[in-house]
Amino acid sequence: MRTTPDLSAAIWRKSSYTNADGGNCVEIADNLPGLVPVRDSKDPRGPVLIFTEGAWAAFVGDVKGVRPAGR
Repeated sequence: MRTTPDLSAAIWRKSSYTNADGGNCVEIADNLPGLVPVRDSKDPRGPVLIFTEGAWAAFVGDVKGVRPAGR
């Protein structure tokens, strides 16, 4: 059975690619050990995607065109 992690301690930060008006961005919380929650900055009470640290590192590496060791 899966449980939803408690995100009340999450410290959210916007993507470094946020433009001046703050639109079309994602926010992540990287202060939760083992997890990286991701949400839409325009809908902070909306759904949250939750990645493991490894899955997030792989995703970011693929987006940047850099593969993590062992892949």
